[in-house]
Amino acid sequence: MSNEARQHKFVLRPTACELVLIRHGETQAAVRGEMFPMIDGQGDPALRPEGEAQALAVCERLRHEPLAAIYVTTMQRTHQTAAPLAAALNMTPRVEADLREVFLGDWDGGEFRFRAAENDPAFLRAREKECWGELPGAETFAQLQTRVVRGLNRIAAAHAGEKVAVVVHGGVVGAALAHVAGSRNFGFNGADNGSISRVVMGPEGNILRGFNDVSHL
Repeated sequence: MSNEARQHKFVLRPTACELVLIRHGETQAAVRGEMFPMIDGQGDPALRPEGEAQALAVCERLRHEPLAAIYVTTMQRTHQTAAPLAAALNMTPRVEADLREVFLGDWDGGEFRFRAAENDPAFLRAREKECWGELPGAETFAQLQTRVVRGLNRIAAAHAGEKVAVVVHGGVVGAALAHVAGSRNFGFNGADNGSISRVVMGPEGNILRGFNDVSHL
């Protein structure tokens, strides 16, 4: 019997999955009077050069981790962010549609950015009540979180005992971490472009392992 007992080191349970949540890189600026390209009623802007540089930095940060898969959403900014890492690991990203960004209703396609910058009353209500449903035609926070958790649980169940990269959106990171931590709705909003957050999900329960790591940027 050893005379020493060292501190515990985290070990992933064989029934759980570690999900490395990456917020996509910075996208094109919104321009007044011009909508972003749209996909299924939601804005689908591409990465701007700064976002492409962030995608490369994410690749350099994660390329040596034992990733079993890479997931993206239906939106091109997640595909573009995942591309360098996927190429380095010779992987084809898989699409999980439930992890698409929050639907902003009448303000989708770029208008939200202007309304937020101008402190539109509906934006202020959404921030105060911590619910996207205060915006005209938008989905509620509960609706967002329900589908996000469903998508993450589906990935976790398919990768028990493994670590996967999941390139998503700021609203999705916020909803996912609020679920895992049991926090208020908007408690984890504001993840930076190109940031990395980590959660563990499994039948024994969920664990928050990290939020908004930008040390690689």
